[in-house]
Amino acid sequence: MTPEHIRIPRKITTQLLHLAQISPETEICGLIGGINGLPTHCYPVANIAEHPAQRFLLDPAQQISVMKAIREQGETLFAIYHSHPTAPAQPSATDLEMAAYPDAIYLIISLDTKGVLEMRGFKIADKIAEEIELSLIES
Repeated sequence: MTPEHIRIPRKITTQLLHLAQISPETEICGLIGGINGLPTHCYPVANIAEHPAQRFLLDPAQQISVMKAIREQGETLFAIYHSHPTAPAQPSATDLEMAAYPDAIYLIISLDTKGVLEMRGFKIADKIAEEIELSLIES
């Protein structure tokens, strides 16, 4: 069953938007751990894509290290995030093709806006994206 709505703490949202803003020419990426369906920690991972302005590829060694940290914190993989410096906050054809975690939420942050950052969430399975409503919470 796919959730239709997820809650994201303001602290994590602020961190994601800040990471995207300080790297406006490169897609930022990483993982988010969660407990009981609520995101709890953001784990940035280096983007090692050949063309990081247009694609993201999580550094495999860092991804393994972060997955270990997530388990050690008692968390599960909640989301995979990345930014689109010059494209809307929606999955690209490459994002759909490369999505390998159907149980995770895919968060996409767009810098391609008029002064307002945009973040949207999706479930991606079998190369099909279903948008998930996001809401901000204080805790």
